[in-house]
Amino acid sequence: MSELLVQQAQAGDERAFEELVSPHRHELHVHCYRMLGSAEDAEDAVQESLLRAWTRVGTFAGTSTFRAWLYAIATNVCLDVLRRRKRRPWPTDVIEAAEAGSVPGEPADIPWLQPYPDSLLGEASSAEDSVLARERIQLAFLTAIQQLPPRQRAVLLLCDVLSWPAKEAATALDMTPTAVYSALRRAQATLAARVPDRADALTSSTGTDRTTLEKFVRAWESADMDGLVSLLAHDARLVMPPYQTWYQGPAAIATFLASPMPDSLARAKVGNHTRLLPTAANCQPAFGLYLQSADRTGYERFGIGVLTLDAEGIHEIAVFMLNPALFDLFDLPAAA
Repeated sequence: MSELLVQQAQAGDERAFEELVSPHRHELHVHCYRMLGSAEDAEDAVQESLLRAWTRVGTFAGTSTFRAWLYAIATNVCLDVLRRRKRRPWPTDVIEAAEAGSVPGEPADIPWLQPYPDSLLGEASSAEDSVLARERIQLAFLTAIQQLPPRQRAVLLLCDVLSWPAKEAATALDMTPTAVYSALRRAQATLAARVPDRADALTSSTGTDRTTLEKFVRAWESADMDGLVSLLAHDARLVMPPYQTWYQGPAAIATFLASPMPDSLARAKVGNHTRLLPTAANCQPAFGLYLQSADRTGYERFGIGVLTLDAEGIHEIAVFMLNPALFDLFDLPAAA
C-alpha cells in the first residue's frame, strides 16, 4: 500500500503524499524540538521539512523507509536553522548562581530553551520505550544536548534516540560512517559528563510526580514556605527564563521567594495572589502560574513551571516567564 502511495505522490497526488506523511508528523515535531529546543521553532521546521519532502518526493528511491527519508530531511532542515542562530542555553550554563538575597537583573534577550507539553508527545510502544522516551525528552537531557555542536546533536539523536545504524546516519548527514562513530562517541561523553545521574532522575513514578506537584501547589498558593522548602533537594535550583539570574539551595530559593521583587516579578510571589494549575511538560510535573489581575477579578496567565525531581525531592524549579504564547501550547485556560 505504501509503495502505491509513493508512486501516486510522485505522480503529483497531494492526497497520497498527505497520507504518507500524516502518521509521522507528530514524531517529526518531537525530533525537531529535540534538535532546536523550541516547540515554536519545531513547528516551523516540520512545515519546511514537509515542503521540501513534497518538492523532492520524486527523488525518493526506496532505499530506506519513507519515515527514515522524512527524518533525514527534517534533521537537515534543523541543521540549516542552527547554522543561522545560536544554541538555546539554560541559565545555569550562562552565569553562576546568585547570592541569597540578591535581586534579578533585567530579562535577557536570549533564545532560551523552552518546555514541551506532554500532550504533543506520542504514545510509547512498550514499557521500556516509555522509560527511554521519558529520559530523552526531560529538561536535563535537553539542556545537555543543547551544549553539543549541531552535527554531534544530530548524530546522537539519530543513532542513540532513533537507533539508526551509523551507515544510515552517515548517508542522511553526508558524513562517513567513521565520522559518525567519532561524533557519536564525543556526544555520548559530553552527555555522560553533564548528566551523570540520569538513571536516578528516572526513579520517580507518575504517582510520585503527581503527589509532589500537589504538595508544591498547596505550599505555593498558601504561602507555606516551610512546606515548600521541605520538598526541595539539598542542591535544588530555581531558574526563571528569560532572567539569567538563578538561585541554588533551599535557603537561597526561600529567601528570594519571600523577599521583595522587581516590578516584573513582584506579583509572582508565593502566596494567595497566585493560582497554579497542574499540567505536564517534558514528561515532568508542571504547572501554569497565574497572577491576580490588577482589578482583582481573576487571575491572568504569567508563566509555565516545570519541576525536575530526583531521589531527594525537587532538584529544579524552572519557571518560564513573560512568554504568553507558551500557554497556547498547553491545555490550560487563558485565565483562572
